Amino acid sequence: MSEETTEEREAPAARQQHHGPAIGAPMEKAQDFKGSSMRLARMLSPEKVLVWIVVVLGVGSVALSVVGPKILGNATTVIFEGFMAGSGVDFPRLHQILWTVAAIYVVSSILALGQGLILNGVTQRTVYRLRQDVEDKIHRLPLSYFDRHQRGDLLSRVTNDIDNIAQVLQQTLSQLFTSVLTIIGILVMMLSISWELALIAIVSIPLTTIVVAQVAKRSQPKFVAQWKHTGDLNAQIEEGYTGHALIKVFGRRRQTREEFDSKNGELYDASFGAQFISGIIMPSAQFIGNLVYVAIAVVGGIMVTNGRLSLGDVQAFIQYSRQFQQPISQLGSMANLLQSGVASAERVFDLLDADEQEPDQEPAVTPEDDHGRLVFENVSFRYVEDKPLIEDLNLEVRPGRTVAIVGPTGAGKTTLVNLIMRFYELTGGRITLDGADIAKMTRHDLRSRTGMVLQDTWLFGGTIRDNIAYGRTDATEEQILDAAKAAYVDRFVHSLPDGYDTVLDDDASNLSAGERQLVTIARAFVAQPQVLILDEATSSVDTRTELLVQRAMAELRKDRTAFVIAHRLSTIRDADLILVMEHGTIVEQGNHRELLAAKGAYARLYEAQFAAAIEDPDAQAGDGSGSDTAAIDVSALDTADARVAPVPPSTVAAGIVSEGILPQESVVEDGDTDPRA
Repeated sequence: MSEETTEEREAPAARQQHHGPAIGAPMEKAQDFKGSSMRLARMLSPEKVLVWIVVVLGVGSVALSVVGPKILGNATTVIFEGFMAGSGVDFPRLHQILWTVAAIYVVSSILALGQGLILNGVTQRTVYRLRQDVEDKIHRLPLSYFDRHQRGDLLSRVTNDIDNIAQVLQQTLSQLFTSVLTIIGILVMMLSISWELALIAIVSIPLTTIVVAQVAKRSQPKFVAQWKHTGDLNAQIEEGYTGHALIKVFGRRRQTREEFDSKNGELYDASFGAQFISGIIMPSAQFIGNLVYVAIAVVGGIMVTNGRLSLGDVQAFIQYSRQFQQPISQLGSMANLLQSGVASAERVFDLLDADEQEPDQEPAVTPEDDHGRLVFENVSFRYVEDKPLIEDLNLEVRPGRTVAIVGPTGAGKTTLVNLIMRFYELTGGRITLDGADIAKMTRHDLRSRTGMVLQDTWLFGGTIRDNIAYGRTDATEEQILDAAKAAYVDRFVHSLPDGYDTVLDDDASNLSAGERQLVTIARAFVAQPQVLILDEATSSVDTRTELLVQRAMAELRKDRTAFVIAHRLSTIRDADLILVMEHGTIVEQGNHRELLAAKGAYARLYEAQFAAAIEDPDAQAGDGSGSDTAAIDVSALDTADARVAPVPPSTVAAGIVSEGILPQESVVEDGDTDPRA
């Protein structure tokens, strides 16, 4: 946009609530860990049939793997009893047991493999749908949402946070389910062997649970901080990259580096704290498991000596005790991933839960004709509830007329055209297009009838031809070339290596600012809209090209309603109607000559823009040569208004030509007079 109202960028405190706390402020905890976890789990509901298949496969795999040590213990008993009885080992029975155990483990592995493959598909499809939901949500969000959020932070939510959720789901779902089943299965087998030893093993469960709960409670805020600082750092990097040239121009490299180091340090501290605290879980669980293992070995040995258990049962129980601790430790270590995943999920859910723009009305209204007649009826609008910006605006723009909007920064010029495009909804009143209330039209229908050229050029990665054709999907090659010629793109495109097939790099930096602006104008040409909005559309082109483009746009504006926002008043001299806005209100309206004659707000703007630029007392006093041209700040002089300057026309013309702004034949036109004379 060409301007930014104070209301649009209101209050640093209001912006900070979206960007997070200031540097050094304490981080907030997760809003609802349990609720976010359950919501994350509910995302799997479209895959519930496959989830049940995963459950069945998991039960089968765990059941077989749990039975294995018990049967293998029988092999140890066969060997031990054979040696103790002196009759030798019963190898046929031993072979039968070993083959049975091998088959059990093979089938268990096959079931686990099938479980993993199906679960991988479930996880990836779930994350695929999440990305779709986020993409759809972004298109339903109002423009005000993007005004309040840093672009880098939004990109981090869409990329880093969703990738983290995918990793967490992939790594924890299978392990979480398998670990719980394994604990239950092993507990049943241990109870079937010896309830006394089982009690010793069961003691480890509450101990490990307490440790995990205490550590998780302290690590969760760290993970929230980690992903929040990741978003902030990405925003700072993205901002520094896009503004790299300005950073160098204004010598802000050290400050930018310091800001990066600060944010990078915050991310390091949060990440280190999260990983360090959560990393305590596994060794703590293993320590408790080792204590239980020692206790079982001692008590089990005593029971074998007393003849209360066979050696094979003790061996199986010891194996079970080790397996029992493994899933408990896994559950503890998964708390690390779960904390990180839920923290990322909360950031994504915050985006998904953001207030959306009002849905299109059904059934929608369609204008009966396509002339482009716009009427503002008692229009009111405010960005902030208690700060009116536009109040009771009434205006009628007939088809084929060009309306120019001028005024100081913050007057509401860009806001006015944003309301036409329904980027923001009205607070009161209505706007009609060819008799149809635009609030009752679909946004797609409204915007398909409207073309817009902004001061901030936007070109995507692709060829110049593709960028021009972006304005109209069914544009023919002839229409694309006609638009390029009308917007004077054809003048420079042939000097490029591949002409219209030249691929634009990041930020279209292989074109100048003016060339990028011309491409966006060509894009509007090819769209052939009913309503044309030009928001400082020629601000980036040189003065001579501006005159040429203005002629082309005059042709484009024929039989169309056009709104032109401009700070350089020369660009709107020929407008049918000029609106002068101050504080959201139209204070004057009329054509160029009428407004100058009224000597009101427009005349003051005009004088401020041109009289000061031409009459430079410092230059006159400092030069002393008496040269007329020395007193003229030609760089600030708008060529189209050189004709109305209060100095001799020959002097102005000489200055302009000498600076190479205009060719000799472009300076003076027949019939030019000073409207203030």
